[in-house]
Amino acid sequence: MDKSQLTSCIRDEGLKLGFSAVGFARAEPLAGDLFREWIGRGYQGEMAYMARDPERRLDPGQVLPGARSVISTTLLYRHPDPPQKPKAAVQGQISRYAQGTDYHLVLGKKLEALVASIHRLSPQSRARIYVDTGPVLEKSWAVKAGIGWQGKNTNILNRRLGSWFFLGEILTDLELEYDEPVRDHCGSCTKCIEACPTGALEPYVLDSRRCISYLTIELRGNFPEEHREGTGSWIFGCDICQDVCPWNRKSPVSTTTEFEPNPGPSETDLLVLAAMTPEEFAERYHQTAIKRTKWRGLIRNVAVALGNTRDPWVLPALERILNDDDPMLRRHAAWAVAQIGTQEAFALLEQRRANEKDQETREALEKLLKARITRTNTD
Repeated sequence: MDKSQLTSCIRDEGLKLGFSAVGFARAEPLAGDLFREWIGRGYQGEMAYMARDPERRLDPGQVLPGARSVISTTLLYRHPDPPQKPKAAVQGQISRYAQGTDYHLVLGKKLEALVASIHRLSPQSRARIYVDTGPVLEKSWAVKAGIGWQGKNTNILNRRLGSWFFLGEILTDLELEYDEPVRDHCGSCTKCIEACPTGALEPYVLDSRRCISYLTIELRGNFPEEHREGTGSWIFGCDICQDVCPWNRKSPVSTTTEFEPNPGPSETDLLVLAAMTPEEFAERYHQTAIKRTKWRGLIRNVAVALGNTRDPWVLPALERILNDDDPMLRRHAAWAVAQIGTQEAFALLEQRRANEKDQETREALEKLLKARITRTNTD
């Protein structure tokens, strides 16, 4: 079997497994200038692993010695919302990609099946799979493999598929036929840049430190105050820059049943989530991507989202977090209570201050109460 036939067989096997696209690129070192500049500007935020050993990320031969090809795959994940989905009284938002089974599990199994097919076609070949977990710049390889172009929102865009898909890569020592990159089709459109509520986007560049997905998932500890209001009701991830993209208007829906969203309202009911215990979190999310943020991170995000409702009805839920054992959670609940802004809300803050032992949290409470006094005097 020559390399043209082998490439065609691998693509066919991938499509049979449910991948929406399969592309091939030569496994040669990437130029990496933009990646190095991105790291140099600190746009990775607290994701220190992104800055570690950049040359290994840029050279697939350092990941799989003897690598000749990178196989890039896509798997659609967008499912339509269930019909007449019941709404929670106080609704949070979870990114579409995290509403079903953890994509690492689903995509990983499909890639393993594709590698098994490759080994049947070429028993002596070597291969290694990556699903957003290793030193592989998946977007760069998707571009080189002709999957799509990297849009102004930094997602990979495909004229047929839009951007609602996961990327998975296979490094192999097989020599294959390679696809040509496609040209940029963003044109003069800037909808994603204009829609981002935290100003995280420049054309083709993402400042992770401002991105709602980064803030609600990757960031540990204190949520920057200047971005809390902009986060709105998002508690895990964000879809805004994809929702507004014209290339997603007619994007196909996924047929992968594992990615179907939970139809019940409790999944995003902020009042229910605010009362969730660590044990309940582990039970509910152990097979979803949401487990990455951990219970502590999700409760922090829920507190911020509750504050953004500015609805006095949520005060009992916030009071529970305000009295949690974790001072970081107490600080975020205090901010959220201050956002409600009623007399009852500030009475809760006064009560918490009187009992607060953590210095950083006490200072945060005093700042919030002082701001209220200043605002009252100004009014």
